[in-house]
Amino acid sequence: MTTSPVILLGAQRCGTTAFAYAMNLAFHDAGGHFTVNGKLPYLLHRWLTRQDLTDRHLRTDEILHALDRRPPDGAGVDGWRARVEKSLRTAALQVAEGSAGDDPAVLARRILAESNDGLPCWGDKYNEYLLHLPWLDAALPDARYVMLVRHPFEAARSMLRWTGDRPWLPQTESAALAKWTAWNKHWVDFAPQVPAERRLVVEYQALCRGEETARLEEFTGMGLRPYLAGLAPRQPAAAADGDLPLPTAAVWEALRSSAAAVGTGPVPALTTTMQR
Repeated sequence: MTTSPVILLGAQRCGTTAFAYAMNLAFHDAGGHFTVNGKLPYLLHRWLTRQDLTDRHLRTDEILHALDRRPPDGAGVDGWRARVEKSLRTAALQVAEGSAGDDPAVLARRILAESNDGLPCWGDKYNEYLLHLPWLDAALPDARYVMLVRHPFEAARSMLRWTGDRPWLPQTESAALAKWTAWNKHWVDFAPQVPAERRLVVEYQALCRGEETARLEEFTGMGLRPYLAGLAPRQPAAAADGDLPLPTAAVWEALRSSAAAVGTGPVPALTTTMQR
């Protein structure tokens, strides 16, 4: 077990929420904490900028309001939320006094560390982290990334079945596939910058079948088998790649190759032909 955080990544409707709840219970039982949809790094990226530091105004009110509007979840989340607020309020005062420095990534790193202070292990999941990977890695330079990938057709069709107030939800399969492609390509482009020992790509159906448990246990240093045993797909697996658009097929092949790789090798790149 190591105190470097485990960040669970994955595009929308790729199984990350169910996976995150399993991780939450495992970390909680080990004396740590794994936040389900914590989104604090995402909010810090939006509301903690170099200009904010120059203006001596950390947007603590906006961050706390966002956390309360759609609260993070999981065992132990109330204690985490209290530590977050304490750290944010302290940082806001220091920013106002001009003693917090001028580097937003450094201050974000401190807030994230204080929010998980004293824990033997911690982590977080939020889908939108995929959209800000370079900043996330600057704020958490020792983070370990678990990237959960799911067949594009499965994810797209799950998007179209999604209910609730989600104004950003695609309405057609082609739009859902395009969104899947855009989000997952961020990982394909970013992963080569991360040392192999700090990244692991996991395929959704294999995770549900229990085939990824051993790799995940080795990667996290934790016993996860009893916590992952209940994961199961709600819909059948995609029969085949079918007529995936070329950009989608290229990203899917790169992700699938990474997930199937044994050991620590380079991240498969998109070929010129596949990028058409």
